[in-house]
Amino acid sequence: MSVISTLRRAAVPLALLVVWYGGVALVCLLAVAGALGAGELLTLAERQGVRGARVLGIAASAAVAPLVYAAMAGGSREQVREFWPYLAALWLISVLTWALAERASTERPLEAAAVTVLAVAYCGALPAFALTIRHAQYPTRSWAGAWLVFFPLVVTWVCDTAAMFGGRAIGGPKLAPAVSPGKTKSGSLAGVVGGLAVAPLFATVVFPRVGVSVGLGALLAMAVILGVVGQVGDLAESLFKREAGVKDSSHLIPGHGGVLDRLDSLYFVVPAAAALYWFFGAI
Repeated sequence: MSVISTLRRAAVPLALLVVWYGGVALVCLLAVAGALGAGELLTLAERQGVRGARVLGIAASAAVAPLVYAAMAGGSREQVREFWPYLAALWLISVLTWALAERASTERPLEAAAVTVLAVAYCGALPAFALTIRHAQYPTRSWAGAWLVFFPLVVTWVCDTAAMFGGRAIGGPKLAPAVSPGKTKSGSLAGVVGGLAVAPLFATVVFPRVGVSVGLGALLAMAVILGVVGQVGDLAESLFKREAGVKDSSHLIPGHGGVLDRLDSLYFVVPAAAALYWFFGAI
């Protein structure tokens, strides 16, 4: 147990170091997370009798981040941008061909193909927007690029913590009792307020020191939107687990569940943050 605890404590600093470094290191982290997350989602579906294309789903989820990075940097940029739609189409044809060959009409082939595509889009493509945030303007080993990624992460972590303590302290009506009975509307509001508190710190202290120009108004708006979006992402993953009848997506991280459990909010927050940064001209 001591080894597990040590690894758990080292995980966050290591992830932050990888984000600062960026490049291939960040790509590898996202690829591993994509593969593990896709495997967990497909396992949840299997508990309901829907057996997706596990190899095709996991492999494609792991491949999304490298393809995104290749399309952003290096001499192969133009070639990747030209061929990736064809590659995606061929992969989809492969999934449908697999369903035709491996699933009889009584074995829910439509759902098997659909959950395979969802696994790649949800676990592979959504987190890959972190590469857009990190490398749209900044190279490897850049604090500016790293802090752009850290902002939505910190907002999400503070929001989750504030929501937990706020819900316990205030109580009141449930937010989504059929999906996550422990969450309350008061906790949800406390989470958004907690996320708002992060914006002034980044606007006045963090971003100016690393040369990132994003105004306080923009960051406040982002914090509100990300606070709400992150909670929706949390509930979406809880809905999947509720259908499968499990508390955790896996037992990969003892006491903390699986990759889906750790990234549930971030699956929604990261692409939303990328879109908001683009809208406000930060990337």
